[in-house]
Amino acid sequence: MPVILVAIGALTIPLIWIAAQSAMPTAAPATLSEGGSAIDSGARIEIEGLRQQIEGLQAQMGVMQEQIQTIASRPAVIAPQQDTFVQVPESQGFVPDGDNAILDAYAQVVLIANRREVNPSINVGTSRFLEGFLGRPRQHLSNDCEAMDNPKLKSLLRVESVGPIRVQMLQPAIDSLKRVFRNVEATDPDLYARINTAGSLCVRQIRGTVGRTSTHSFGLAVDLNIDGKLDTLGDGKTQLGLTILADFFREEGWVWGAGFTREDSMHFEVSRQMLEKWREEGKI
Repeated sequence: MPVILVAIGALTIPLIWIAAQSAMPTAAPATLSEGGSAIDSGARIEIEGLRQQIEGLQAQMGVMQEQIQTIASRPAVIAPQQDTFVQVPESQGFVPDGDNAILDAYAQVVLIANRREVNPSINVGTSRFLEGFLGRPRQHLSNDCEAMDNPKLKSLLRVESVGPIRVQMLQPAIDSLKRVFRNVEATDPDLYARINTAGSLCVRQIRGTVGRTSTHSFGLAVDLNIDGKLDTLGDGKTQLGLTILADFFREEGWVWGAGFTREDSMHFEVSRQMLEKWREEGKI
């Protein structure tokens, strides 16, 4: 028992230190509009590393506490004293491997911190709003991707190579996406080189609904990933590279799907504010 208590103490000390380091205030990163980068990738990776270490230590403490309770519930037995060593599982936290920790970290899967707060002051364009604002992209919708038959929207539809990917979207969305990727490339070329896509335009209804139009149907959304590895929908986790990309998209006025009720962190879509601005500028 004393050995177990000592082990818990040994785990608690670094846990307190890491938590203190994580809680220390840091200077806010400069935004793109201020002439700086949207995010310091190295700093974000270090922060996520500390967060994963905390979770790993907490898991180890939980195992040791269960072992203490098990030992305490056993009947007392008189036996010669001997040292007892408790084996706990190794931390399953953030452990980069390879020669370049930052390069290897981009595809690491991490929990999304404050998931419901990732789109501050940005509103989603709901299906009802989009149809009233732009018209229905197709009269009859199914669960399959089909052609857009709305002539006004179709006239704005383009297929272009945008940064590291090729998309089919409305022209204003493509122009906006180009700005996002230019900023990513200038700030973090290693991340830029690893961006991949799972698709953009797909005229269909939202899966699990009848007749509710997906944002992809309007050519206003794109699904991204790192190294072509698809994210698991709804698990509250994402690739670390996508959390960095989200800052660039937020600066441009896009919504990140990580904040949806059913988390979809590969998904980025144009916000309602952006659409209203484009209407004022005569772009749509």
